[in-house]
Amino acid sequence: MKIAFGEADEASSPDAIKGAVAEFISLFLFVFIGVGSVMAYEKIHVGDLDAAGLLMIAIAHGLAIAVLVAATANISGGHVNPAVSLGLALAGKITIIRLVLYWVAQLLGAVAGAWVLKAVTTGEDVARHAIGANMTGFSAMLMEIVLTFTLMFVVFATAVDPNKGTVGVIAPLAIGFTVLAQIFVGAPFSGASMNPGRSFGPAVVAWDFKNHWVYWVGPLVGAALAALIYDGVFISPAPPAGHQPVPTEF
Repeated sequence: MKIAFGEADEASSPDAIKGAVAEFISLFLFVFIGVGSVMAYEKIHVGDLDAAGLLMIAIAHGLAIAVLVAATANISGGHVNPAVSLGLALAGKITIIRLVLYWVAQLLGAVAGAWVLKAVTTGEDVARHAIGANMTGFSAMLMEIVLTFTLMFVVFATAVDPNKGTVGVIAPLAIGFTVLAQIFVGAPFSGASMNPGRSFGPAVVAWDFKNHWVYWVGPLVGAALAALIYDGVFISPAPPAGHQPVPTEF
């Protein structure tokens, strides 16, 4: 077995640095999700949510996102989230005009979905995100930042990165499973929104905006950080095209 040191690595040192950054992020998120899920499991027993209920909620959200991303990817890009739209705009993948248009459509759609849900359930209270017991607004916001950072990172890695290769085929599933895993971790603490629209619709219909800022600041900051880091570190700019001779017309 040979281990290369020194010169053999020098030619690829930028890639090595990128790899190290990727490994740092992956271990950070793995520990955060893995250990967080244990803590979340312990926490749900002191609240109204049990493990079976958390599983049902996580699966429903994860499958819904996977299906909707796949269904709309070729039409709108499959954002399904104002925070994702912001991240893509900051990375220059969509224009500011499209961002504003998407935000208006996403928020109106969220309100309409919550209102119809209330109507078809004959006036049942629409479920809203809420921070967990012993959580402050600031700590819940930090949770939402990390959760949404993870989601946006996966979106870039599987759907945006031009070097994604065959990984892009499973982008909707990867994004959906990310949401599912994040709900396991974050639901007992911050509600695990990761999506301002998902929180906004029910809040408007119920006219209850307690701690609602958490579900805007957290997801938007988390998505922005992930987009800027992934786009700035992992997506290499295309090399400039060489000089091409100007064709001569005869």
